[in-house]
Amino acid sequence: MPAKDTYHTIVRQALINDGWKITHDPYTMEFGERGVYIDLGAEQPLAAEKEGRKIAVEIKSFRSDSAIRDFEDALGQFVFYRSLLSRYEAERVLYLAVPEYVFEGLLHEPIARPALEDLQPPLLVFDPEKELIVTWKP
Repeated sequence: MPAKDTYHTIVRQALINDGWKITHDPYTMEFGERGVYIDLGAEQPLAAEKEGRKIAVEIKSFRSDSAIRDFEDALGQFVFYRSLLSRYEAERVLYLAVPEYVFEGLLHEPIARPALEDLQPPLLVFDPEKELIVTWKP
């Protein structure tokens, strides 16, 4: 099992603070003899008589020396996991969790726009200091 991201505990708590129930930590998908681990799985009940929303969350810190390289890696992993998840549990939506400073910075730069427009990754933007979700971008 891979090491947890720097912000793993923070995003986990932010989801709980937002009313989500953590169902998987990590969310494991096995195909044949291999498997992958998405950081978190969570559910949010909509009402007592309705089935709630289900998500999987891949957390990215963008803390290396190259924000562009981190972006490339995050998108590649996101595309791979989304493809597998659509076959494993199609009703679960995969979110890419990014710190607010990445969302306000790199993800608003012109270089990021084409990939974000083409891939349309749902984003969970969090404040790492306050342990809360700032915004959801479907």
